[in-house]
Amino acid sequence: MAESIGERLASRYLLLRPLGSGGMGTVWLARDETLDREVAVKELRFPEGLDERKRAELVARVMREAEVTARLRHPSIVGVHDVLVEGGKPWIVMERLHGRNLADEIRTHGPMPAARVAEIGARMLEALAAAHALGVQHRDVKPGNVFLTSDGRVVLTDFGIARPADTTALTGDGLLIGSPGYIAPERLSGEPGGPASDLWSLGATLYLALEGAPPFRGSQVEVLYATISNDVPAPSAAGPIGPLVRWMLSRDPTGRPEPAAALDLFRQIARGGMPEVTMPMAARRSRTRRGLVAAAVAVPLLAAAAVVALWPDSSEPPARRSSPSFAKPVDLCTALPAAEVTAALGKAVPGRKIEKGCQWTVEGTGLRIDPETDSDTPDPWALTAESARTLYTGLRRRSDNGLREGEFIWYEIGADRKQQVVISRPRSLQGVGEEAFATDVSSTGGRVLGNLIYFRLGDLVGKIEYADLGDRTPEQIRAAALRAATVVADTLWSRA
Repeated sequence: MAESIGERLASRYLLLRPLGSGGMGTVWLARDETLDREVAVKELRFPEGLDERKRAELVARVMREAEVTARLRHPSIVGVHDVLVEGGKPWIVMERLHGRNLADEIRTHGPMPAARVAEIGARMLEALAAAHALGVQHRDVKPGNVFLTSDGRVVLTDFGIARPADTTALTGDGLLIGSPGYIAPERLSGEPGGPASDLWSLGATLYLALEGAPPFRGSQVEVLYATISNDVPAPSAAGPIGPLVRWMLSRDPTGRPEPAAALDLFRQIARGGMPEVTMPMAARRSRTRRGLVAAAVAVPLLAAAAVVALWPDSSEPPARRSSPSFAKPVDLCTALPAAEVTAALGKAVPGRKIEKGCQWTVEGTGLRIDPETDSDTPDPWALTAESARTLYTGLRRRSDNGLREGEFIWYEIGADRKQQVVISRPRSLQGVGEEAFATDVSSTGGRVLGNLIYFRLGDLVGKIEYADLGDRTPEQIRAAALRAATVVADTLWSRA
């Protein structure tokens, strides 16, 4: 199985180093030794637990879809050179691009001028038109999949989850296909969508390029809920590009512009023109019937979103309170009320002290709270505010270094065998103590098993670990961890 540096695929493609990794697989830098050129090779991963028949069906389907993608010949679509199966997995060989994606560009330099955003929009609409003409939706248009090359091209990448236009946003296993914040509302409601769904995703991508921030913010569950429930805020950019992007983001697919009309408008704006952009009345309605239906039948994926409004308000940290100090140890088993234990585990169970922390477990699900410390201060309750900040900063810096490998075992919930896991890059959180961040713990097959949250509260650094081995979605796992961490931090703050 070719999974490491220096190994070859098909006796031809020499794997040099990973370029990036995500839930769907890993992209490798490789050398095509036959043609003596660098290529990018995507290794696709499948969910764990598939039987041999389902795995074979998935391999066959991915190969068919990759072959369709290989027929997409367009300067703004990444070229696919080859597809193959090795080690029981599909591998897609693509052209090697030099430059960086739109997400990294905005992260480094901030919002772009309207003319540049319009140029990117035009190139992407041309690429999508070529794909849609062959009956293929991209299904994951987002800033990370828009690549700005060093020679001036704008390229749509990662057709690895492209599907024919009659499939929904959910796999048969209930896993979300796409990226929260960039999935069209109708696809979140369980509908197959169509070319207009890719148009919405492109609109959300251009919104980020124009504003420097996505249309909806918050946790992934909050973003998903807002997508199906709320209208997009009007961009602040002057001129016609703001209304055009917002038009693309109409919740009702029938209210979005025709791609050809949007392409013409983007081309005019890119040349410095000021065309008049007038949204139809249907697109301007704040609450269409489709939107109401979508919010009501938001599919099981969004079950956790329905209780967001019941959680403590985590929109901003409670900065009005003074920074707390913990002069003596706290029994962390009292930091989470029974109702919150029930919300996290599905039933009320007593907490059990473990070392200096506490855990609550049922078969398949567990929640644990631990105070963190360092080698200089073995007692976590003896940290000073300065040493706590240093400890927290060190934990965050380690996570910022990128994906890390680790081991997962939790006897009390049934995970009694060590398994290799991947710990994701961190996401900053608000409303949990004075500062906090979260990381996912995923199997090497890409399934999210749990969520880790580190927070600092005055001179205390805490860790919340939540894991579920059942059928909870990644968003529900993250939401449960966030809810528990928010309550624990607020409880501790009130007792300091």
